Amino acid sequence: MWYRILIEQDEDKVFIAECPSLPGCISQGKNRKEALENIQDAIKGYLESLKKHNEPIPPSIQEEIVEVTI
Repeated sequence: MWYRILIEQDEDKVFIAECPSLPGCISQGKNRKEALENIQDAIKGYLESLKKHNEPIPPSIQEEIVEVTI
C-alpha cells in the first residue's frame, strides 16, 4: 500500500514525519532516513490496529508528479 507522508525538520533539528491520511500517525528521527523508517513502522502498526478493531483501512494513494515551466 502507498501513503503520502510529510517530513519536516523542527527547530531542534529533529525530523518529524506524519501521514495525513492516518490522523495521529506521526513519528520522528535524527535524520530524514530514520524518520522515514520510523513512519513506515508507525503506519504498519496503525493499519494493524485498524484491522484488529475491524475499522476501515484508508485506501492506498496514486499520484503523479508533473513539471511545469514558466
